[in-house]
Amino acid sequence: MEKIKKLLEFPLKALSMLFDVVFTITSGKLAYQRVNKVSHAHGPATQFKFLKHCSFVDQTLVFEVEGALLKSYSLFPYFMLVAFEAGGPFRALILLLLYPLLLLVSNIELGLKILVFVSFVGIKKDKFRVGTAILPKFFLEDVGRQGFDIVMSYDRKVAVTEMPKIMVEGFLRDYLGINTVVARELKEFRGYFLGLMEEKMDAGDQKMSTPNIGLVCSRKSYDHKIFSDCKEIYLVTEAEKKKWQVLPRNRYPKPLIFHDGRLAFRPTPLASLAMFIWLPYGFLLSIIRTIVYISLPFNLSLPILALSGGVVTTASASKPAPDQPTTCGGHVLYVCNHRTLIDPLMLSWALTKSVSAVTYSISRLLSSISPIKTVPLTRDREKDGKMMKLLLSQGDLVVCPEGTTCREPYLLRFSPLFAEMTDEIVPVAMELKVTMFHGTTASGLKCLDSTFHLMNPNPTYFVNILNKLPSSQTLNGGGKSKFEVANYVQNQIATALGFECSNLTRKDKYRILAGNEGFV
Repeated sequence: MEKIKKLLEFPLKALSMLFDVVFTITSGKLAYQRVNKVSHAHGPATQFKFLKHCSFVDQTLVFEVEGALLKSYSLFPYFMLVAFEAGGPFRALILLLLYPLLLLVSNIELGLKILVFVSFVGIKKDKFRVGTAILPKFFLEDVGRQGFDIVMSYDRKVAVTEMPKIMVEGFLRDYLGINTVVARELKEFRGYFLGLMEEKMDAGDQKMSTPNIGLVCSRKSYDHKIFSDCKEIYLVTEAEKKKWQVLPRNRYPKPLIFHDGRLAFRPTPLASLAMFIWLPYGFLLSIIRTIVYISLPFNLSLPILALSGGVVTTASASKPAPDQPTTCGGHVLYVCNHRTLIDPLMLSWALTKSVSAVTYSISRLLSSISPIKTVPLTRDREKDGKMMKLLLSQGDLVVCPEGTTCREPYLLRFSPLFAEMTDEIVPVAMELKVTMFHGTTASGLKCLDSTFHLMNPNPTYFVNILNKLPSSQTLNGGGKSKFEVANYVQNQIATALGFECSNLTRKDKYRILAGNEGFV
């Protein structure tokens, strides 16, 4: 019996440690194995509420990202995003299945190592862009306004985090202007992550010679050596954090215009479980919706798709008196903002007639099964212009002059090429709401865009057909330049949607999200 006990002692102890870590992560309470009393060479730590009365002149703030900036204590959603977006659904499923075991782990460091290993092992380093293209959106949506106000009050800021540096550095640098991040690097072998973190945190090159303030969470130990230089350490209590409000979008230091990734929700354990339960049904639903799209006429497909959960809301302005026919035979050029690849199809449904479309980066598979005529653009202005005029001479045409999709309430700069085609221009404002998956990507497989979009339980499109441009605002009738026409149309659509106009382009988006010029 004693031998059996000795044999089982180590596995049981390891299992017990494993089970204890994730309880902290799930319930959102990151706690260390031992609870340290807050003490400092200059006296006991002060409550967080007194921090706002401190002098911020010539001081450096050292703060914990998880405890003093983010509202949620849980790190699981961020690792789930890494696992799903960088490693795929199978890796994400493994991480989710390990979650009940992690709940029983008492050693927080061990639990963190498990999350890191499952999420990162085997991922190629030079293709990892989750930290700069996907996670910043979710971090920003989790920033507490009160913590943000304190952190941004200091000119010099040093962030300390338990997460791997590659996960948080892009968010802190690009959106908060924090260049010094104290975190552990990931070990790698021949360009691939091993799923292991370095033992020591990288504190960067900054020397903190001025008096410093430390801002930490009361549920964590703050005996890290970087806090030893702080004259005062302030606490963020759990009671204080419960009162924190989410940082509103208009307070973001930098507008969030571009982000990538397929997941449209915060993947908490419960939400991730719901997604995996839905996946087989969603895939089947996507096939059914695709068949309905390509095989049935508009008057039959709309009711069936509505029964499947799809919603298309249309609005149309009163039609003005017709102007004189143009060189394109009076056919209309519909100019839309770009949300997904199926924007032209949604417009066809709203018009209850088929219209041709020109688009960038559509796969041959999607083009072959499309119920409307789609023609790829070549990015050669002369060739594209001739082709658009030919299509307009044959019927109505849809064009998305942004050249790429944008998920956020912003319009990218409109290419003015469409203004040279005809004076019969009708702006169309498109809006889309999804709850589970994004049907666009900058670095993933574009052939799966429509599949992911149609897998959403209730994809909702809003199509607002605006008034045709008055002759005074056109190239031939009003003597406007092509740039003035493009800007006018962009402003009309932005006003209808409540969006903001920007000067960013397709190239800007792909440089930020995919590290290339947008050639797919």
